[in-house]
Amino acid sequence: MHSLTYAQLIRGNRNFRNLLSGQFISELGNWFNFIAGAGLVRLVSEASPTAAGLFFLCRVLPFAVMSPIAGTFVDRFSRRQVMIWTDLARVAVALMFLFVNDAGDLWIAYVGTTLLSTFGAFFDGAKNATTPNLTGKEGLLAGTALMFSTRFLLMAIGSALGGWAAAIFGYKVAFVINAISFLASAYTVWLIPEEATRDQDTADRMADRSARPSFMTELREGLHYTVTNHFALTILLMNVIWAVGGGAINIIFERVGGVHFAGIEGWNPDIAVAILWTAGGLGLGGGMLIAHRTSIFLDRKGRHTWFIGWALIIHGLLFSVAGLMPTLLLFAVFAFVSRLIIGVEYAVQETLFQRSLPDYIRGRISTLDRGAELTVFGSFSYISGELMYFISPMTLTIISGVLSGSAGVLWFIRQGTTNERISESES
Repeated sequence: MHSLTYAQLIRGNRNFRNLLSGQFISELGNWFNFIAGAGLVRLVSEASPTAAGLFFLCRVLPFAVMSPIAGTFVDRFSRRQVMIWTDLARVAVALMFLFVNDAGDLWIAYVGTTLLSTFGAFFDGAKNATTPNLTGKEGLLAGTALMFSTRFLLMAIGSALGGWAAAIFGYKVAFVINAISFLASAYTVWLIPEEATRDQDTADRMADRSARPSFMTELREGLHYTVTNHFALTILLMNVIWAVGGGAINIIFERVGGVHFAGIEGWNPDIAVAILWTAGGLGLGGGMLIAHRTSIFLDRKGRHTWFIGWALIIHGLLFSVAGLMPTLLLFAVFAFVSRLIIGVEYAVQETLFQRSLPDYIRGRISTLDRGAELTVFGSFSYISGELMYFISPMTLTIISGVLSGSAGVLWFIRQGTTNERISESES
């Protein structure tokens, strides 16, 4: 199958450009919020590991819990309207953080983070289900890579700018920027025509409401598809295994940068944390951007299964090595290379996964997978925070890398060493 290049997709597809622009703006604001929110919690809680763990749990777990519901919702109703209204709701929620002034106000940060995460589940479900319709099959690889690469590059840019803004202007500026970003995102989604967000067969199914099953029936249908389709179940299990180790990354970057190296090398805590998120974001974004050429090579050689498995294993080992580094910058280098590898892997994996899913059920399956992954991710974020009372963040880094890399072993067990099952899932 011929795949469009990044330039061809962006130049020739106005609707995708609008969706990509909205993500660019809102993700930039999101990372301002994340760095400022984590720094604010650290400040008012006097660097409590438990407070940090709760903050990360509130950021991840509601998204995970609501994702299956959101996926069914966006398969039944207007994906465009879901994205617009959730963006507008997040404008108000982002401003809640302005009222956090001391430890007694931490509950506001937790509630605000929970609401942002909940609305984000519906927005992301609608966006991910819409993307293949906007790009078409020829543009899906480039579209997937661009959507995720901009997200991860903005992790880098937003983290750097957010850390700088927090250090210079204070946290409240970042929260205002986050609110404005959601408003701008809603406008760009509004520019996308309703009919562009679904294929015609799915639109016809939605129009005939008398023939549609109930909400719960469709929810169960998504669950059944996931557990009975070999490839969908493989992706879910692999992502869950990865999240056992990957869930520690929030705490690792927060403690390694904001406490460990801030203490031994004299870094400003917010800037040190921002450096690590910037390195991770640049790695993930850069990996996504070279995924197009990588996928062409893999298509020619027929080595998708081999690549996905080994990329997962190697990225985990490299992240473990970061835990042995004596300086923040060396730690950041290994974090960057590890994320670069997993960025390429994720773009290849996600494109194969999206191609295998019918449009009428895509929202349910993709959000169910994401929800299961984030449930584990959020749980282990909190567990990792509690582990900080017993082990060092550098030790946790080593453990995290080994656990997340083991997802590649599971992949090989489930998929074997050929592309046979991948081909079946795409047929």
